[in-house]
Amino acid sequence: MSAPNAANAENAANAANAGHRLHGATQLLHAGAPALREGSGPVNVPVVRTSTVRFENTAAYTDFHHRRDAGERVASYGRHGLDTHRALEDAVAGLEGGHRAFLTPSGLSAIALVLLALLSPGDHALVVDGVYAPLRRVDNTLLKRLGITVEYFSPSRDDLASLLRPNTRLVYLESPSSLLYEVLDLPALSAIARERGVTVAADNTWSGGWFYKPLALGANISIQAATKYISGHSDLMQGIVVVDSPALAAKVRTAHDALGLTIGADDAYLALRGLRTLPVRLAQHQRNATEVAHFLQQQPQIGRVYYPALPDDPGHALWKRDFSGASGLVSFALPQATPAQADAFVDALTLFGVGASWGGYESLALVAQPERLREHPQWTHDVPVIRLHVGLEDPRDLTADLAQALARIAEAPEPSARPAAAPFPELLRAEAHLR
Repeated sequence: MSAPNAANAENAANAANAGHRLHGATQLLHAGAPALREGSGPVNVPVVRTSTVRFENTAAYTDFHHRRDAGERVASYGRHGLDTHRALEDAVAGLEGGHRAFLTPSGLSAIALVLLALLSPGDHALVVDGVYAPLRRVDNTLLKRLGITVEYFSPSRDDLASLLRPNTRLVYLESPSSLLYEVLDLPALSAIARERGVTVAADNTWSGGWFYKPLALGANISIQAATKYISGHSDLMQGIVVVDSPALAAKVRTAHDALGLTIGADDAYLALRGLRTLPVRLAQHQRNATEVAHFLQQQPQIGRVYYPALPDDPGHALWKRDFSGASGLVSFALPQATPAQADAFVDALTLFGVGASWGGYESLALVAQPERLREHPQWTHDVPVIRLHVGLEDPRDLTADLAQALARIAEAPEPSARPAAAPFPELLRAEAHLR
């Protein structure tokens, strides 16, 4: 009932290539591929939909349930998934270099799964302050009620070792962070936590699992919203949790089953479809975003551009050390614009849609919510920030669209009750940089 696992697929492919180890893009194309039967078979894993699994007899029914209870990946009910789900799990586990993957209905449900699987009443967790904002909602509405303490910290300002308590069970990281894309020293932070026996989880949605490998850098768990780059087409909601060991897999599996988390076979198929083109799509996102980021740096109305691949970005050295590329997310400050002018800029864009998600082929723009920016302790200013997701359109068209929208800022009315924000020096480029 299950597709060949990623390790078997890779071993078979390597054997066919006389010991040559396949590169990542090739492995991703072939991971979870269906086996040939009677000399032929489909290229893609078929969509296997079911709610009910039939068994040959009662002995087989009992055997399957015992095997599942022991942690084996067998399907005793439709909620546990069949061939399409297994193929996706294997492919993403291979992509992240993990032991096992778990599928959930959204990125937020994947985050909640990790928190609930690893934390109990009385436990303490440390979460990086620039984390994906809805995690704080899980904390405020659920974890606090369960007696779980979550403390937010800044890796650039706080000493992680001094924050660890005897009851700390989880360090939760995200690199780069949401909105402002601070790059963390994941190997160093993970080493501190693991020395004290604390599990490390990392949100890896920004890289799609392709440009960044948290498990190889010391994390125990990698979390993704497959809604974003894995999907690549803005047509599914999905989360994925990848763990590095059988022990963690057992904990996550228990919570995953108890919470009734599952996804439809069609969504599993769509995610597999997106995975096959992930390397080429992300390469183009990076090329386009880099061109857009350089264009933005040359505009006098724009202050700091937040993109780790830029040589003058504060996190560039760590990004260059730990990442193999950058995605399509770019943010920038408008130091002399009012909120109304920032809204006018976004509304004037014609190729950038206004939307909160990202990771698809299309470009998007959004004014960052001030309360989200204030969750970053280094952000002490009151100026608008625009977040772009740079899609797969021709970058020349995207920069032309941005240029015409910037020209509209001056036309937007300035509220009489609020003057234009002062130009903070650290948000402006040096005059030499403009040249």
